[in-house]
Amino acid sequence: MVEVGEKAPDFELLDTELKPRKLSEFLGKRIVVLLTFPAAFSSVCTKELCTFRDRMSILNSANAEVIAISVDSPFALKAFKDANRLNFTLLSDFNKEVITKYGVVHENLLGLKGVAKRSAFIIAPDGTVLYKWVSDDPLVEPPYDEIIKLVNEFNKKYLG
Repeated sequence: MVEVGEKAPDFELLDTELKPRKLSEFLGKRIVVLLTFPAAFSSVCTKELCTFRDRMSILNSANAEVIAISVDSPFALKAFKDANRLNFTLLSDFNKEVITKYGVVHENLLGLKGVAKRSAFIIAPDGTVLYKWVSDDPLVEPPYDEIIKLVNEFNKKYLG
């Protein structure tokens, strides 16, 4: 599992437009909030990503880039993004490589093998993991206020 203080493993995944995207392309000038979530269109995941959507102006003002990853196909993620008017990048980890690298895999969730745990990582512009939150319970949402507070603090420290 990726730990605070380590370099975040780089990766390349398809976005909702079938464009390959790397973590490294988002780093450099911004703080990255990297989310993993179990399944598009599930109730808790929809609530979580819509909460981040609704707080994007705060995150943008703190120079944060939000990236959300699930093992859903890019086609399902595009429909999910469009249906919920999500204003950040969604990436498909269909082959489960990133969730494995980051150590956020549910081995068996309701009979589904290898879906993402709900997690949030805050990554510095140099790629260092500054914060990690992972839940084994898919019904537990991330601590939104804590993440936003830390993003603002890290923005001042690293980019201010």
